[in-house]
Amino acid sequence: MSEKIALVTGASSGIGRCVAEDLNKAGYVVYGTSRQAPDAAWPSSIHHLHLDLAKPGEAARVVDAVIGKHGKIDLLINNAGLGLEPAAAEESSLAQAKLVFDVNFFGLIEITQAVLPHMRSQAKGRIVNVSSALGFMPMPYMALYCASKHALEGYSEALDHEIRGFGVRAVLVEPSYTRTRFDQNAAQADRKIAAYEATRTRLYQHLKGMLEKADSPELVSAVVLEAALAEQPKMRYTAGKGAGFLKVLRHFVPAGLAEKAIRKDLKLDA
Repeated sequence: MSEKIALVTGASSGIGRCVAEDLNKAGYVVYGTSRQAPDAAWPSSIHHLHLDLAKPGEAARVVDAVIGKHGKIDLLINNAGLGLEPAAAEESSLAQAKLVFDVNFFGLIEITQAVLPHMRSQAKGRIVNVSSALGFMPMPYMALYCASKHALEGYSEALDHEIRGFGVRAVLVEPSYTRTRFDQNAAQADRKIAAYEATRTRLYQHLKGMLEKADSPELVSAVVLEAALAEQPKMRYTAGKGAGFLKVLRHFVPAGLAEKAIRKDLKLDA
């Protein structure tokens, strides 16, 4: 029981892959989950479990498998997420909106609820929810993704207050743009509207440019490990200069000026 057990969702690539590898180097027994099988370079020292968070019951199955083998889970990293290419809010159907929330929010709730009884019984544990700077700073043409991350932020903060008395903490990591395959795996809006096409296309190119000079997944992973291992963790950890700038913009710049800055940067009034 002295070994430490970590469960990392969305671990096949990007931030999740880096986190799984870093935790493994730190001495954790790591279980990484993903919807797809890992590639040939997947480290043999990290266990892989298939998990589709959009399917009810899958999260509980994975947690039961880890508990059945080790009797505990010390650390849960909720990293899995589903993104959409830039699109206007009305360009996604309700079904697509529900899918985004099924993965980014409801699936996260399900796996968190499956883990919490075990963490409470052992009187210790840490849950790190990988959110986004878009969880506190809304971005035009990213409405559904922003909404799912805003929901995650509120849920995490309330949850943390509820479970501290049991020796368990839930904390947030908020990266900005990160150089991963997230944009390549992002879905397109399923009911595109011609009126938005010009702006949508321009913002997609803007996003590609931002991703080319974005933070590395290794940088974000280091912040995730800081949040996971801190004896007295903070509620929120921003990851990278971009996220830090957006936090200052959100909290200290007057709303009207911040709105003008966003519209100017994205050329929404062009």
